[in-house]
Amino acid sequence: MSFWQQQRVVVTGGAGFLGRHVVGKLRRRGCGQVFVPLIEEYDLRDRDVIGRMLEHSDPTMVVHLAASVGGIGANREHPGSFFYDNLIMGVELMEQSRRRGVEKLVAIGTVCAYPKFTPVPFKEDDIWNGYPEETNAPYGLAKKMLLVQAQAYRQEYGYNAIFLIPVNLYGPWDNFNPASSHVIPALILKCQQAIDSGADCIEVWGTGQASREFLYVDDAAEGILLGAEHYNDPDPVNLGTGGEITIADLVQLIARLMEFEGEIRWDTTKPDGQPRRRLDTSRAKERFGFVAQTGFEAGLKNTIDWFRQYRPDQTEWRVPPPSEA
Repeated sequence: MSFWQQQRVVVTGGAGFLGRHVVGKLRRRGCGQVFVPLIEEYDLRDRDVIGRMLEHSDPTMVVHLAASVGGIGANREHPGSFFYDNLIMGVELMEQSRRRGVEKLVAIGTVCAYPKFTPVPFKEDDIWNGYPEETNAPYGLAKKMLLVQAQAYRQEYGYNAIFLIPVNLYGPWDNFNPASSHVIPALILKCQQAIDSGADCIEVWGTGQASREFLYVDDAAEGILLGAEHYNDPDPVNLGTGGEITIADLVQLIARLMEFEGEIRWDTTKPDGQPRRRLDTSRAKERFGFVAQTGFEAGLKNTIDWFRQYRPDQTEWRVPPPSEA
């Protein structure tokens, strides 16, 4: 508690999916000065705006969660903007933070930064051993440049920037927009809409053979704050569960939990993405004591219950500000 009571923390992306969980945990830890720059006032792609934001908030720490993100379809449609937006935000934010004397910056990477055929489980030392999976390479490489910048700034300036790599996230407040959502919210939405309409099937991209690891968003927020408080080294650190599930098994699990009994039809003309994703999570445990606590089925049930309560696809619903998260 005493550590966080002494901090003034900027959380970029703090009004978003992961950010509201991080902000909520910060407040429960006693951090009374948490600033969340909203895009309507602070477009972090503009260096002058970043400078104004830092001058206004005067942070001791920046947790950089803001990102332009999406699933395979969104990455294929917007590779240029995903590359530029994520690169320019991170690079300028770290530079401005260094210049203004912000004591620490926590940069959040992505599992998409790993090479397409990384040996499983993915170890942090393998992150440079090949090119990322093509459908999301621009996004993954833009985020990976923050690791390069953090290590270079530590070497030249002694700047304390760390780089954490969460695996695919899911949970309450996820993005359920079918144009940009990731696989779990997309599948929950498909099943619910089929149930609502009485449809006897849903269509899913790919073959179902690819596998993924998923981290419950509340666990991810905990890992980020443990790293922010206790970790001060240049090495990247994975945040995950160490588990893995095929997309085919994931679809069946979500359908069972939602009581959808229709047919699953696979559109094999659509890409699977990276063949497998499972992280080696030993470094996070060793360096700052992070171990995920939420079982996958329990996390899915929480996510489905939240979705069915709010139905963001159907109703006008108010996203509470971070202070209420």
